[in-house]
Amino acid sequence: MSTWLITGCSSGLGRHLAQAVLKRGYNVVVTARKLSAIQDIVASYPDTALALQLDVTDHTQVDQVVQQAEARFGGVDVLVNNAGHGYRAAVEEGDEVEVDELFATNFFGPVALIKAVLPGMRTRHHGTIVNVSSIAARVTAPGSGYYSATKCALEGLSDGLRKEVSPLGIKVIVVEPGEFRTDFSGRSLKQSRTVIADYAETAGRRRIENDTTDGHQIGDPAKGAQLIIKAVEAYNPPSLLLLGSDAVRIVKGALDEVRAEVEAWEKDSIATDFPS
Repeated sequence: MSTWLITGCSSGLGRHLAQAVLKRGYNVVVTARKLSAIQDIVASYPDTALALQLDVTDHTQVDQVVQQAEARFGGVDVLVNNAGHGYRAAVEEGDEVEVDELFATNFFGPVALIKAVLPGMRTRHHGTIVNVSSIAARVTAPGSGYYSATKCALEGLSDGLRKEVSPLGIKVIVVEPGEFRTDFSGRSLKQSRTVIADYAETAGRRRIENDTTDGHQIGDPAKGAQLIIKAVEAYNPPSLLLLGSDAVRIVKGALDEVRAEVEAWEKDSIATDFPS
């Protein structure tokens, strides 16, 4: 029986995924910063669920969680790096301490978990790493530059990792959700305390107090969780998995724009070569 380790299970997509994976009969290490937030998830699955406290920015705790998972279930077959949070600020408004914490959570936390599970996966020549990113890695809205940067970093790492571990029998999937009807805006979205008036019509429009999208998002997290399971179980899983019709529309549009711009400047780009 496969064992999943999922981070950020207290709410949103992570919570729905943990519930769906347990219902499917797998072992699941369910983690969150507060144990009280996930006890109800594991209560009905005493034999296949293990609830553990995990702050992904604490790398000692990361190692301990993986060790406990291995002791209980024999190893981690599927790691889902889902924990993370958003951050709203114009680039000039960004607070250095807050941005450092953002990268510690959204990028360096997943890196620590990946490094912790890889020795076991390499030994077994089997495993899947799922890194939950965002369409913000493709299209960055005003005020989301720092958040997008963490997701771009995670995707760049994932691409290199995939090429390193694929020959070892380990798969890597990047998930890019669109907007899902979770409490992300209420629980997982932070913003800079610095407000610069010149950005009122750009980044300012997307500050938390001006955000009216909560409760109206098109994505269903329960369906998103099912698709992640389907991708993990697939013989040939996608390297990039989009969740939501908005994600498909936005990413396809972004790719079209990039291609058009590359072609518009193609001759000039080629002209920078040394003469043949």
